[in-house]
Amino acid sequence: MTDRTVAVLAGGLSHERDVSLRSGRRLSSSLRDTGLYVEEWDVDAKLISRINSSRPDAVVIALHGGAGENGAVQSVLEILRVPYVGADPRACRRAWDKPTAKDELARAGLSTPEWITLPHATFRDLGAQDVLDALVARLGLPLILKPPQGGSALGLHLVREVAELPGAVVGCLAYGDSVLAESFVEGVEVAVTVLDGPDGPRALPAVEIDATSGFYDYTARYTAGLATFHAPARLDSAAAAAVADLAVSAHRILGLRDVSRTDVVVTPDGVAQFLEVNVAPGLTETSLLPMAIESTGAHLGTIYAALIERAIARGPGTLSRN
Repeated sequence: MTDRTVAVLAGGLSHERDVSLRSGRRLSSSLRDTGLYVEEWDVDAKLISRINSSRPDAVVIALHGGAGENGAVQSVLEILRVPYVGADPRACRRAWDKPTAKDELARAGLSTPEWITLPHATFRDLGAQDVLDALVARLGLPLILKPPQGGSALGLHLVREVAELPGAVVGCLAYGDSVLAESFVEGVEVAVTVLDGPDGPRALPAVEIDATSGFYDYTARYTAGLATFHAPARLDSAAAAAVADLAVSAHRILGLRDVSRTDVVVTPDGVAQFLEVNVAPGLTETSLLPMAIESTGAHLGTIYAALIERAIARGPGTLSRN
């Protein structure tokens, strides 16, 4: 048993609230199995007073989208001098904005599909059809359209025909004020969890995603039976090493810590292409990080309990870094 008190933050007001609550419940249950005293807290106007009155030894952020991943909650925890698991605010902001992350990793020599980011105003000011025609001429079809921020594949669209573009743009803009258009890369989609340890970051076995519809969207992610997963992924040794190296490199280059999950597609010729990275990976019954942990024979609660101890030993953050 331990006398540690841990607060798991979940819920919040983002579009991913329901998924976050599911992640928080599962993580809390797993941590209690290790003997930790765990409280589950929603993120609302009472959060700061709750932290000040309870003063947990550490916080684990199971928020998806918005304040839980863009560095806002992390900044508040640093103001309050409470240790927490995960990346600091600056690293969160870099990972949260997909074009920023792709640009940094591309400049470091990592492969990522070609992309263009267009604000909503561009379609209005320059004429939506002309912009879409130019977009297709530049990137070709099929295309992936998605919001530059956010997760759980909300607003994500695979566009195979020109006629599908206007509806995809509208659907994407429902979740933000810009559109990230990315060349669609055929291949095997995998997710790679990276954990920090005494010897630095290490990649867990990749989890391969095989969506029944052929496209891993929100419904396929969170509806049991709509996707089949293979942990470890059915990759040859060279491809498995390539996706592990890419995920660890992304973790390091973006300044992440404790835990991250990188989404990768492996092309038929074995090239690992970076798609995006998540600083607060899902922990639901259909989420990929728990599958990766289970594939090693470890327990979700044990892994996070170790990360909590790292956070406590590290202590509160330093505001000057933000």
